[in-house]
Amino acid sequence: MLQITIINGPNLNLLGKREPGVYGNETFDDCLAGLKAHYPQVNFTYFQSNIEGEIVDAIQAAGFNQDGIIINPAAYTHTSIAIGDAIAAIKTPVIEVHISNVHAREEFRKISHVSAKVVGSIIGLGLKGYALATDWFISNAGSK
Repeated sequence: MLQITIINGPNLNLLGKREPGVYGNETFDDCLAGLKAHYPQVNFTYFQSNIEGEIVDAIQAAGFNQDGIIINPAAYTHTSIAIGDAIAAIKTPVIEVHISNVHAREEFRKISHVSAKVVGSIIGLGLKGYALATDWFISNAGSK
């Protein structure tokens, strides 16, 4: 069974309530339930935190024993050198997902300390980005 960890950053615990015009009405719990139902061949582990160091700890914990990590560092994408460094330090491949199109938003959101450290980025396709990342890991299983 494929092992994928999803790590979400600050304020993503408020999906479904927070700025639905930007992030939609679906909660992440609903998204995760849909992923588990659609991909029975994948064992998903989920972690969310509003605290940068906890996200670094989660990356390190998953970074040597999982088949893939899907990360949405949220606002920490634009500020956290530590999260980028943690991704660079591990062996597990990582895909970055952003629900909104960060390039069509404020200027500061165009800066990423994560993008250069991941195998790919999925940006602006809503929660479907998590499924697309999962599809990539399934298609590339065994090639890490």
